[in-house]
Amino acid sequence: MGSVDLPKSPNVFHPEKPSAVGSRNSLAQEFRDQQAEVDLLLSEEVDKVMNHLTSKLPRDVLERLDVMGGLKEKLYNYFNQNYQNMFNRFIVTSEDEMVKKVRNFIDKEEMKTLARYTPKEIAALLDQVGGMDKFNTGEIEKSIVNMYGHLQGHVQRGINDLENLTNSLLRQKTDVGAFIRGENAYSVVKCAFKDNIRKPRNVSDVKLSVNILDSELISPIFHYQVTVEYLIKDLISKNILDILDKEIEKLKDQIIDEGREEMQDSEIIFEKMRRVANYTSDDKDDPKSKRYTFFAKSLMDKIEGLRAEIIPDEYDALNIRENLKKIIDIENIRNRGFNTAVNSITSILDTSKMGYQYIENLKNARELRIREYEDNDIDNLPDERYAIKLKYYDQSQLENERRAYDAQLKSFEI
Repeated sequence: MGSVDLPKSPNVFHPEKPSAVGSRNSLAQEFRDQQAEVDLLLSEEVDKVMNHLTSKLPRDVLERLDVMGGLKEKLYNYFNQNYQNMFNRFIVTSEDEMVKKVRNFIDKEEMKTLARYTPKEIAALLDQVGGMDKFNTGEIEKSIVNMYGHLQGHVQRGINDLENLTNSLLRQKTDVGAFIRGENAYSVVKCAFKDNIRKPRNVSDVKLSVNILDSELISPIFHYQVTVEYLIKDLISKNILDILDKEIEKLKDQIIDEGREEMQDSEIIFEKMRRVANYTSDDKDDPKSKRYTFFAKSLMDKIEGLRAEIIPDEYDALNIRENLKKIIDIENIRNRGFNTAVNSITSILDTSKMGYQYIENLKNARELRIREYEDNDIDNLPDERYAIKLKYYDQSQLENERRAYDAQLKSFEI
C-alpha cells in the first residue's frame, strides 16, 4: 500500500509564512518559480489592457496619459500592488484547502484500514482521545524504557553477585591470605585460623582484627564526652587546612603560568608548613593572637570545659555557652562520625545478604555489637555463624589500655 506525505499548513495568519492563512506563499507550490509566474501573469494582463486602450482612445489622449511616465509602467505597478496580492492569496488559500481535504480523506481511509485489524471501539477511542494528530505514545515509550532499564539493572546486579560468589569459592583459603590482599592489607592487626574444639575436622574458628586510622574515616569520630572546645578547635583546624590547600593550588597554577617547573610533593609539604603561621599561633593569652582569627578568645573562654551535657541547675537558654553548644549539637558533629561508621557496616551486611538477628549500639561508649543469631548458647547455634564488634578508641583510651596491660603483665612476674 503506497503512502503520500502531504505538508500540513500552520494554523496562523501571516502574509509570508508558507501555507499560513492569508499568505502569499504555499507549501504545495514545491519548487515552482513564483516570481516567474507572477511576471508572466502581469505582462500578459498589462499587454491586454494596453491593446484595449490603444484601440479605443485617440492618440492625443494617449499622449496626455504618458505625461508623468509610461502608461504601461503605471499599469504594471497597479497590477503588481493589487491584483498580484489578491491572486496569490486566492491561489494559496485554494491550494491549502485542497491539501487539507485530501489529507483528511487519507486519514479517514487509514483509520478504516486500521479498523480491519483492530476492533472498531479501539479505533474510535483513539480518535476520541485526541485523534491521530494529537495522540502521543511518548510517555508510554518512556515507561517501557524505564521498565527495561530497571530489569537490566536487576539482571546485572544478579550477575555481579554470581561473579562475586564464584570468585569467593575459587579463592577459598584456610589461611590468613584469604583476608590479606590488595592495598588495605596493612589495616589487618591480627588474623587467626584455629580448629574448632568440638569439631576440629570440619569447623574452623576465624578471628580477624582490623584497625582503621582516624585519617581514613569518612567522618571523624569523637567520644560522647569530648568537650565542645575540642570540637570547635578541630573545625577551625580543618578550615585552616582547606585554606592552605586552596592557596597551594593557586601557587601551583601561578608557577605553571610562569613556565616554571612544577613543585615536588616535598616542596608542597614544606610550603604548607611555612604558611601555617599565617593563621594560627601558640600564644593562648593574647586575644589578638592569630589563633583567635576565626573564633574569638572571649567565646573560647565561655565554652572551656563544656561537655555533651549541662547540669540542669546551670542551664540557661540565653547564655552564650548554651547557644554555642546548641549550634554544635544541631550540626551533629559529635555523633556524625560514629553514625556513619554504623551505617556503612550495616549497609555492607545488607548488600552481602548477611542477615543479623542481634544488634546493640552503645552510642555513648562508641561500641557496636552485631551477631548473626540472638542466642549465645553454642549448643543451639549452627557451625557457620559470625559476630562483629566495632569499637572506637581515642589516644587517651589506648594509653590507659597499655598501662593496664603492663600492670597485668607485671602481676605475673615472680
